[in-house]
Amino acid sequence: MKSFAYVSAPDVEAAVRAISTEPNAKFLGGGTNLVDLMREEVEAPDTIIDITRLPLTDVVELPGGGLRIGALVRNSHLAANQLIRSRYPLLSQAILTGASAQLRNMATVGGNLLQRTRCFYFYDSTSACNKREPGTGCDAIGGFNRNHAVLGGSESCIATHPSDMAVALAALDAVIEVESVRGVRRIPLVEFHQLPGETPDVETSLAADELITAVELPALPIAATSRYRKVRDRASYAFALVSVAAALEVEDGHITAVRLALGGVAAKPWRAYEAERLLQGSPATEETFRKAAAAELAPATGQSQNAFKIELAQRTIVATLNQLLTDGGAA
Repeated sequence: MKSFAYVSAPDVEAAVRAISTEPNAKFLGGGTNLVDLMREEVEAPDTIIDITRLPLTDVVELPGGGLRIGALVRNSHLAANQLIRSRYPLLSQAILTGASAQLRNMATVGGNLLQRTRCFYFYDSTSACNKREPGTGCDAIGGFNRNHAVLGGSESCIATHPSDMAVALAALDAVIEVESVRGVRRIPLVEFHQLPGETPDVETSLAADELITAVELPALPIAATSRYRKVRDRASYAFALVSVAAALEVEDGHITAVRLALGGVAAKPWRAYEAERLLQGSPATEETFRKAAAAELAPATGQSQNAFKIELAQRTIVATLNQLLTDGGAA
């Protein structure tokens, strides 16, 4: 790890002012991903701006029933919050499937959104990785790619986004608030993370001098009937091969509202808009679920070792929606 300067920011204004004057600086919240990347010399900031003292640690109810979640709320605290558990159970479930209890006690909401891929080649400085070093190639294509993307990949990169929380937030129509010296702006979560295209090193729409300050969840009655399902190689401490965040509302045997997002299959949380379109207004049957899942995965492309994810994703979508029909999405 290379040497770096350290700055402790007392408030948001000081934090964004500090990063605006430092061309190669990073914010430090929980540090659960950044510190690892610095140790591996994948990240090498000249300055670390400690934001752990900022007043961004509350979950606040908004007029109309939505919630505002501070960017420094710890993952464990968010998962245990009673408003989250009752109104958005899939979010609590998603967080509890991620990492270990110790890591969840340190990790923050803002940091979770910004965590980088766990692609083996990204962490290995001897490997070709366009995400780590643009223009060098992608050793995952043609290499060990069992955990890699089947949707939204490119010839430059097939890495996947590792977050469980972000998949749930994508299904919940979350909005991210960011701040810089230029002011405040709001970014829908589904537009925050970027697909690789020809620039896989550009992972989000966040500018280098912007700080995530909050995530807002709209009032979403359907979210009370929701579930997060994660398929992985072992029961704990593993990233998703495929995950599904789903919310379902059924009246008189027909689907009146649905939200669906996938994890483990793309470089960003994948909102399943095509499946949602086909499900809306259709009979709430397993046949309907299967057709919608197949349509969503129709554009998928498997690599030498991960083509199984295409069918696995379809089966997981169907199983999750069937479960919601059976138990009403109870947490």
